[in-house]
Amino acid sequence: MSEVKDELLNHTYDDIQEYNNPLPSWWVGLFILTTVWSLFYIPYYATGSGATPEADYEADMVEWEKLHPTVTLASAEEMLVIVKDPNNISQGQKIYMERCLPCHAADGGGLVGPNLADEFWIHGGRPHEIAKTIYDGVPEKGMIPWKSLLSVDDIYALTAFLETLKGTTPAKPKAPEGNKISG
Repeated sequence: MSEVKDELLNHTYDDIQEYNNPLPSWWVGLFILTTVWSLFYIPYYATGSGATPEADYEADMVEWEKLHPTVTLASAEEMLVIVKDPNNISQGQKIYMERCLPCHAADGGGLVGPNLADEFWIHGGRPHEIAKTIYDGVPEKGMIPWKSLLSVDDIYALTAFLETLKGTTPAKPKAPEGNKISG
């Protein structure tokens, strides 16, 4: 820390006398360093040699998209074939017992979540609609999006198993919720 020297200067402007209080040496050194740094920094970006924030953002987004590819779920027609596969049904049952049972009950009658055995569905009861609901979840009702925890094939398998629950009679079914799905 520098010692304060109160040295009165010999000039007066508007009847104001001025003291000579020099800046601290660390501050002067930092000012000189940043000035020298700017002599290289500004031309580097001004000439286009350096990546702009927009270019950095675009590069980051390309990398993110490589790690998180956009998934297109199967069409309604494709789902009708997928849900009939016995291997999908047995795999879906395992997933259901591990992940869905706490909210929908073992027999699909519903606990916290809705009844999956009746013909009333809140977000659509056709196979492609069920797969989309599982994939995206229903966060406002407490159902997490399963897209980050299950593969698309696991979501299809789970959908196949849920199709087998339709029309069954659960032990303690929840009251119907949603719209009646026919066919």
